[in-house]
Amino acid sequence: MAIQIEAKNSRLTETQIELISKTLCDGGVIIYPTDTIYGIGCDITNKDAINRVRSIKGRDADKPMSFVCADLLHIKNYAQLSTKSEKILEEFLPGAYTFVLLSSKQAPKEVITEQRTVGLRIPDHAVPLSIVNSLKQPLLSTSANFSGEDVLTNPTELQEYMGDKVDLIITDGEILAQPSSVISLINDEPTVLRIGKGDVTRMNNRNS
Repeated sequence: MAIQIEAKNSRLTETQIELISKTLCDGGVIIYPTDTIYGIGCDITNKDAINRVRSIKGRDADKPMSFVCADLLHIKNYAQLSTKSEKILEEFLPGAYTFVLLSSKQAPKEVITEQRTVGLRIPDHAVPLSIVNSLKQPLLSTSANFSGEDVLTNPTELQEYMGDKVDLIITDGEILAQPSSVISLINDEPTVLRIGKGDVTRMNNRNS
């Protein structure tokens, strides 16, 4: 069964962060809390770990998965940003949004869509940001569920249904599952692809 550690008050200790980073560096798969859902993740530079995540979820290889970055400088390594799109990201992140952007040459092919795009997040939650800052690599971000089924929302469910499939589970109490709002910035004009937890009326107001 997976090792389970608790993020008290949504914070990790240095010892916990070291354990998580080692697990990821060794090719492990983890479950972690975000500002929207519990997510399944791994180091995005580890192809075998990404394939393992897909296998756990029963997810088709052609379905894209987003990833968590630490900050805008981090995002610039993996996506093409114009001055306009950078200003939008500065306004809305950290937050409950996934932004779709054209990929850079540095982005691993396993997270790039057929349209040469990537989905990027900077969650408003200390746990994933602490992990990414320690790992020095982006963290894969996909919902903690089996494809087509409800997202798991509490530590008991996570351990019961996925404890034998992942290496480590980070808990932060029950998280009411609300997916992120997905916004495309491909043409510099924000296009709402999915309405979720992030307030899209703010985005619409930019276009009015």
